Amino acid sequence: MGHPIPHILQNTMTRQNQPTPIELEIAHDINSVDAKAWNLLVDPNDPFTEHAFLASLESSGSVCRETGWFPVHLLAKQNGELVGAVPLYLKNHSYGEYIFDWDWANAAQRAGIPYYPKLVCAVPFTPATGRRLLCTDKHIEQRLLDGLHGVAEATRAHSIHILFASQTEHDRIALRSEFVGRMTHQFHWNNHGYEDFEDWLQKFRSRRRKEVRRERRVAEQRNAKIRMLRGESLTPELWATLRRFYEDTTARKHAEPYLTPQFFENGSELLSHSAVAFVAEHENKVVAGALCFQRGDHLYGRYWGCEEGWGGLHFELCYHAPIEACIRAGWTHFEAGAQGMHKMQRGLEPGPTWSGHHLRHAGLHDAVKRSLVEEHAHIAAEIEWLNEKTPFHRM
Repeated sequence: MGHPIPHILQNTMTRQNQPTPIELEIAHDINSVDAKAWNLLVDPNDPFTEHAFLASLESSGSVCRETGWFPVHLLAKQNGELVGAVPLYLKNHSYGEYIFDWDWANAAQRAGIPYYPKLVCAVPFTPATGRRLLCTDKHIEQRLLDGLHGVAEATRAHSIHILFASQTEHDRIALRSEFVGRMTHQFHWNNHGYEDFEDWLQKFRSRRRKEVRRERRVAEQRNAKIRMLRGESLTPELWATLRRFYEDTTARKHAEPYLTPQFFENGSELLSHSAVAFVAEHENKVVAGALCFQRGDHLYGRYWGCEEGWGGLHFELCYHAPIEACIRAGWTHFEAGAQGMHKMQRGLEPGPTWSGHHLRHAGLHDAVKRSLVEEHAHIAAEIEWLNEKTPFHRM
């Protein structure tokens, strides 16, 4: 069951002049929310705000109070039915978000202003674009935004952060005076009706086209077979291999392995409908793999790893094979994760990503707002500069 927001706040967040008010609750466990009702609110192209993915993070212990991601999901109900929801977490750190606010936190500390805890509306450890205010009515969306302030007050959070929102959603959030919009950038791929991978390659300049073809030949030269696996083909044994790859990659990067072993152990049961693995097999053994997720017309790359000596398949499994799969299936959009200018040389193009922020301390909020004006101009110029460096034919 959801926990009602304290009555003193609830009065400010019910729908005015409406026979049936919208009641807001907090759920500390996604599994206490009906999965079917939640999924009816989710974008059809988004696998990450699906109930199953969020539940897998919580049930595996990857997301919990102990890891600094305490669920406080905001629910909007009318006549007892779920009409809006926000995947929401109370946090005491800024890890695993990929929209970096460390400078803000450090500035607050120097000024003696408390910064944590904070509320984060996002999919943990997942820098993928999608709707964050899950609803089908703009009025309910505004009530959810009001509700975020109520949750912040109830939890004594000092700020609200809505990360990797869709651009349309971001633009509506930024219209509210208490929020400031932020633009960052990633590298994404969009399908413009290519007939096959070779048709896609014709967009490249000759030199880069040859380099892609050379990268694609690595698997053949090493007698490795590239396969795309999903559904029942994602066996518990394969999930265990992908877990080992994930842990090895994070160790090599000296990064934090945010996902627990249990996340991968639960994968074949909870995520087989949305998970896609691009793997390389050599002598009947998986030697490299990239774990992706797919829903509707969109594909998202997440985690890569390999056996020692097989790193040369990274470009094939993380970019070329997924793009080819998109073309074959008619999927329209591919996101390969955060950062990495090397993505651009494989045909992913620079573009903006969006977030919205509210800091309850007025002085800190104003300082962040001023800094973001300058940052926005810098990011816009960087995107323009990067677009001149793409591997495609000059127009």
